[in-house]
Amino acid sequence: MSMRVLGKMFGAVFAAAAIAGAAAAQVTTKAPHAIIMDYETGAVLYEKDADRPVPPSSMSKLMTAAIVFERLKTGQLKLTDEFPVSEKAWRMEGSKMWTRVDTKIPVEALLNGVIVQSGNDACVVIAEGIAGSEEAFADLLTKKAREWGLNNSTFTNSTGWPDENHKMSTRDLALLARKIIKDFPEYYGFYARKEFTWEKISQPNRNPLLYSFRGADGLKTGHTEAAGYGLVGSAEIDGQRRIIVVNGLSSEKERAAETERLMRIAFNDFSKRTLFEKGAIAGDALVFAGEAPSVPLVAGEPISMIVSRAEAAAISAKVIYEGPVEAPVEEGQQIGILRITAAEGDAREFPLYAGKAVNAVGPLGRVGLAARSLFGKPQAEAGPPATD
Repeated sequence: MSMRVLGKMFGAVFAAAAIAGAAAAQVTTKAPHAIIMDYETGAVLYEKDADRPVPPSSMSKLMTAAIVFERLKTGQLKLTDEFPVSEKAWRMEGSKMWTRVDTKIPVEALLNGVIVQSGNDACVVIAEGIAGSEEAFADLLTKKAREWGLNNSTFTNSTGWPDENHKMSTRDLALLARKIIKDFPEYYGFYARKEFTWEKISQPNRNPLLYSFRGADGLKTGHTEAAGYGLVGSAEIDGQRRIIVVNGLSSEKERAAETERLMRIAFNDFSKRTLFEKGAIAGDALVFAGEAPSVPLVAGEPISMIVSRAEAAAISAKVIYEGPVEAPVEEGQQIGILRITAAEGDAREFPLYAGKAVNAVGPLGRVGLAARSLFGKPQAEAGPPATD
């Protein structure tokens, strides 16, 4: 048995498109840290210094809200539950919900205070209500981040208040946004709210995409002197959703312009293409000692990728399997993989399965195979000399 690699042409499917990574070099941004992610697949369409832990400012409030969402989903909390406001929460500076000390506030209102108003006081109320202290809540955030695979995130507070040890990577922010949308859809609607009023004070959502980009419905802005201006954004158009994150921009105006531009790129330059429908033949595998010499290899599920309009010729695809495959072969048996590689070497692999059963040859057939193996292909018998 040996590894066999077969090239496979996809014809017109790729005539005008390449996979996501191929066009990444053509995307540029003023942001020092950025990422564009496809929500459905998690594929990264573009990234720039996305793994460096940096100050996330108020974008880290996504983690505070996610903890609440998880507890609501498991029944540990209810939206009507109330948390008391401590003096520490009341004295918080920066963005505020305008809580009043020694009052109690329902969880639903606190979520609006965190998400829409970016209230630092609301974050502390939640932290103390869940963990007893903000320090204990920060430890919970870091522990939960590791559990969720956010390995470049460390929390020292609930708000994103400047601290040299409070950091998140751009990729972690995108992964967290994807998790919130995917795991807590019943609460994701908080992020699309454009205004919330508490204590007769109305405050607008600071996310500029909600006002400038069709389909935008989240998530969170952030700004501190150390972090610069950042944003985690998401939008859905015609059934496709993208997530973008930027951090380190120089002004609110630059953030608004750059995030709208990157979101347009995310939708205009990349689209989902189905390369093979379920059951479509992607190649064939040789069969040893079978009633048929080969077996078709089919996709078990639709094989889809996010593709770019640029650099169509940069894509390559190969069917890989270890063979010849010894009969009998069962229909649906995984035989190999389809490996699709972009210009920059990024590859994705999809399993391929036997499209039909191939029975083993009987005893007489195996005798014939053995004979051919021993003696090779018979030569034609010599006849009489040719005459003119």
